[in-house]
Amino acid sequence: MNPNCMKCEYYYVTWDPKRPRGCKYFGFKSYIMPSAVVLKSSGSVCEAFKLKNTSK
Repeated sequence: MNPNCMKCEYYYVTWDPKRPRGCKYFGFKSYIMPSAVVLKSSGSVCEAFKLKNTSK
């Protein structure tokens, strides 16, 4: 199962309406979730997932 990008430290929302989701770790933007792009291109689950530190 792919990790939830929205809970990842490297996930960000872009200003590009054609590519609104981005991954800072891999340095790309896409229309679909970055973890799905990684799975499709590499054939394996994203190993870069790092849970956001939400404690403030």
